[in-house]
Formats: sequence, C-alpha cells, structure tokens
Amino acid sequence: MTTPATGPVAAVELLEVRKNYARVQAVRGVSLTIERGEVVAMLGPNGAGKTTVISLMLGMRRPSAGHVRLFGLDPGDRAARSRCGVMLQESGVNDVLRVAETVAIFRAYYPRPLPTGRVLELAGLEEVANRKITALSGGQRQRLYYALAVCGDPEALFLDEPTAGMDVEARRSFLAGIREYASEGRTVVLSTHYLEEADQLADRVVVIDRGMIVADDSPTAIKARVAGRRVSFTVNPAPSAADFEGLPISGLELRDQFVRFHSSNPEQALAAAFRRGWDVQNLEVVGADLEEAFVSLTTGRGADLAQTDERP
Repeated sequence: MTTPATGPVAAVELLEVRKNYARVQAVRGVSLTIERGEVVAMLGPNGAGKTTVISLMLGMRRPSAGHVRLFGLDPGDRAARSRCGVMLQESGVNDVLRVAETVAIFRAYYPRPLPTGRVLELAGLEEVANRKITALSGGQRQRLYYALAVCGDPEALFLDEPTAGMDVEARRSFLAGIREYASEGRTVVLSTHYLEEADQLADRVVVIDRGMIVADDSPTAIKARVAGRRVSFTVNPAPSAADFEGLPISGLELRDQFVRFHSSNPEQALAAAFRRGWDVQNLEVVGADLEEAFVSLTTGRGADLAQTDERP
C-alpha cells in the first residue's frame, strides 16, 4: 500500500510521462497538474494521445517513463481509485438487469455511496428506473454510464466522450447535470469532441496533439490566441467568391445569402463590402470560437513526428 502524501495534494499529477507502444510514442513527456475542484477539458484530434493520458491518470495503463499520482497515490492504489468515478465510452453492464438494480449493485462497491434515488436524479433516469437495460436508447445508456460513475459520490470524475449518442435536448440537460455536480467542488476531467461542451463546462482546456500538450489555459485565453475576428452576415443578392477577392479575409464560407469569414482587419473588410452597395443584414463580429482556436493549434504541427496511435 502506498503511503499517502502529507498536506494538500493535487487530484492528478503527471511528471514527464511517456507511453510507448513498440516503436510508437503515444505520449511524449507530458507534465500536468489538475488541482482539486478544477473542471478540465482534454481536447485533441483522433489519435492525439488524450485517451491514453486519461488511462494513465486512472492506472489503467502504466507509463513507459515518468511519474503519475492520483490524490498523491499510485493510480493503482485502491485508496485512490475509490475516490474516483469513471465514465468510459463503453462500460460493462449486465443487460438483463434493470436500471435501478444496476445502480444498486455498483453503489455497493464504494464506502460512502449516494442514495440510489439521488443517483437516478443526477443522471435523469427516474422515469426509466425499472426499465431493462436492453430497452434503453443510446442516449439513455450514456446516462446510465454517468450514473454508475457518480454513484460512489467521487471526489474526481473522469468522463470520456460522455454525450456520444445523445440528441441536442438530452445533451443540454446532461451538461447541466455535470455543471451541478462540478459546482459542489468536485474535480471533473472531460474528454470530448464537442468543443462547445468544453467551452461551456471547463475552467481549463488542455489541448493534446501528437502526444504532447500544445496548450493549457482557460477557454477564453485559448480563444484569444487566434488573432482577428469572425464576421458573419446575410446579403442580398447572394454574392460569389469573386466578390471577396483582394479583401483581408480567410476561411470564406458562402451559403446562398449567408457569408462568414475570418479577418485580422474586419473594419477594412466590411468597409469594402459596404462600398459595393450590399444590403448587409444580421451582421455579427465576434472573437474566434474554441473550434477555430483548436484547429489553429493542431493543424500542420510537427509533420516530421511519427503519428501517434491510441491502442486499446
């Protein structure tokens, strides 16, 4: 048994962590500290290494080099694991059981679990509590996996693509539940492809590309790294790409009468548009969103590096 560290310790600590699969370097010297109570979103392209990093945090994989600590302990220590809840993309559950029965079984694994009713409420499963798992929709299964992650009242919650398979309304309700849970001072580590989720939920965004951290900051600060503004408007009649030649813009998008582009000098670009006598309506000029920042951080980096591969 690992001896607990004295004094306050971070929820997660990685120091110069590397993970190799044969000749493939999936994680390349990652150092990262996640303090208690933080909500951190892990972003990265497919195969970037983010799922491997989370697996290392949880002790599901061992690093090839470096050190990993979970609440100051080895991630494989039961004392550390009992303080965590994990929602993976696929969880092993017995399909012949009912929802409430499954929650009750998983609660028994933890020293201080939440009441079953509270777990069902947090996951929005009250109306299907007596339904067999085989009868659940894809979105309802995701909610069940979330229920199993929170039933032990964990101090740290790890969520891997939690809203996959959910429709828009279900996703909105689900994210509200995560926000409520995080507001109680819990640590949440979220891996997602939905960048708006990271923007809405996270105090901090960690962008991983080719096994390395390429950005680690608040969503606002990361978006500020993209110079310029995003401009959108509608115009009548519908323009063509030739109408925008010579203007200081990039990423031009035309859909019938709708126009959107990025510009480091939006005032000059719009002045040119108005000089052409266009009837511009629904004008919006905003800073870059997280998706644009993400693309700018992960596109075209390190072409000489070997492609990472997130192995099962």
